[in-house]
Amino acid sequence: MLDSLTFLLEKLFLLANFHVFKKSWPADECAPKTAAATAPPFRRGDLLEVQRTLFVHFGIYLGDNKVAHLMPDIMPVLTCDQKIISTVVTNKRLILGCMYRNASVRVDSVEDFAYGAPVLVNDMDRRMKTPAISNEEVARRAEKLIGTIPYSLLWNNCEHFVTYCRYGAPVSQQTEKFCTCLKMAIRDQRSVLLTVLLGVMSIVYFGLAPSTTLPTIFIPFTLWMAG
Repeated sequence: MLDSLTFLLEKLFLLANFHVFKKSWPADECAPKTAAATAPPFRRGDLLEVQRTLFVHFGIYLGDNKVAHLMPDIMPVLTCDQKIISTVVTNKRLILGCMYRNASVRVDSVEDFAYGAPVLVNDMDRRMKTPAISNEEVARRAEKLIGTIPYSLLWNNCEHFVTYCRYGAPVSQQTEKFCTCLKMAIRDQRSVLLTVLLGVMSIVYFGLAPSTTLPTIFIPFTLWMAG
């Protein structure tokens, strides 16, 4: 039951972070990506963040134009060719990797990490209550975690990785924001009426059966009690 709930929440988180009304959608996945122009010099251990299509993506700068970041990717599931796997992870590969829950801490160039977006440096320092540890220790922690790693969109994502490396505790402000929005939706009693309406529509469309009737009763009741 808990695994099913986590799976559902992860998919909701993925959908909630889609910028549906974004004015400019990124170019085709095959188009070359360029790093942000006139970017300031980075120091080893800096926390870098960029805006991806779905969410803000984070990494740790290792020096020599290299960034360690926890990146979901479907390609290692489909092929063992390291040349293909090592190329920049496109948004399509990333989304499928999230759904399959396959990810690794990998090292890419700043250009591939940036994916054409401006790079922010240590911007999270002003939002975190815990002070950052030394930059060299941050980089060493990131290097120790390079390789395949368990992944969860809610509980172990790229933000958890960088906050563990830089602040010593894995947290995700994006996840917290999503959970807050989810709590608000659950507490809003209009969600009960909406689930009842959807349940009745499923009964009308698919017919009266345990697979349609039980969710129509159980889900609104659970939302009502939770609210």
